[in-house]
Amino acid sequence: MGLSNLASKRIVVTGGGGRLGSRMVERFASWGGQVVALVVTEEEAARVPANDRHPVDTIQVDVTSEAGVIACFDEIASRHGRVDAVVHTIGMWSGAGLLETSKDDWDLILRVNLTSAFLCFREAVRHMGPGGTVIGISSRQGADGGVAQQAAYSAAKAGVVRLIESMAAEFADANITCHAIAPSTILFEEEGEGVQATEIIDLAAYLIRHGGALSGATVRAYG
Repeated sequence: MGLSNLASKRIVVTGGGGRLGSRMVERFASWGGQVVALVVTEEEAARVPANDRHPVDTIQVDVTSEAGVIACFDEIASRHGRVDAVVHTIGMWSGAGLLETSKDDWDLILRVNLTSAFLCFREAVRHMGPGGTVIGISSRQGADGGVAQQAAYSAAKAGVVRLIESMAAEFADANITCHAIAPSTILFEEEGEGVQATEIIDLAAYLIRHGGALSGATVRAYG
């Protein structure tokens, strides 16, 4: 599938110091990608993997801040010239009954999981030419049906799917492809019922290289 060839691809990975994002940054850089890792905190920045052959550019930004995200992507364009792909791994899970979910709880889940995706995707596309790729991480709850005790999370992840579909339709003529990956439980080395993080990363790399025919699709990755 040519996963090992991301040479010349300028790829933005949000959550670059997180459990999924850091592994994605490491593998994309090892495959030749010019990776920009977006992180929220200095602590997260310290977890971004280094690569001597293909140095990773790390930028700290609040991805829920419109002004912050605009400035961030302007800076990426200034440093690197263009954005070829963006993979949005930032998100948070929360489980609570509907009657126990406050408006603040609801707003937080939607802001972190959906509003951040909207802001990062919008600004990435501004700096993206033909052949660009947008990838959002949804979930089984977002792709196939909401789950009890997870109303806010299910709604936010379903919103990621609809956002990707809308973008794929809007930017088809610009040859920008948009995809949602909907994993079940993501496993990090441990065994269990779910999908290994490495499989999600391989899938994202495949979509960046060869995903044109799948634009607008939600790719399910269930273990």
